[in-house]
Amino acid sequence: QVQLLESGGGLVQAGGALRLSCAASGRTFSNYAMGWFRQAPGKEREFVAAISWNDANTYYADSVKGRFTISRHNAENTVHLQMNSLKPEDTAVYYCAADPLLYYNYEYYESSEYDYWGQGTQVTVAS
Repeated sequence: QVQLLESGGGLVQAGGALRLSCAASGRTFSNYAMGWFRQAPGKEREFVAAISWNDANTYYADSVKGRFTISRHNAENTVHLQMNSLKPEDTAVYYCAADPLLYYNYEYYESSEYDYWGQGTQVTVAS
């Protein structure tokens, strides 16, 4: 069992930046692939970014490539999402997710592949 707690959300003007953090507790964090997803009102949850357990591979949604960066710090049991050049369409609740068994690239993009989820943190980008 892994517990995930997101932080760092808030209100920011378009063009601004936020850094989300996800703190993990429980099982060995370094064994888990980590992902960020988001859900805007009235929309389905969508993939944002993910990172493999060994930090070797990162994955991004096309909509955030070049603006967002995912990183992990296994010694601190944390994963971060640095979000730059924010746009109003980035407004959503952002969720951290973890899973120990992701292998194929496509699995990182699918919310159904992740077993553990945080409660989410709200990000609002004002125009």
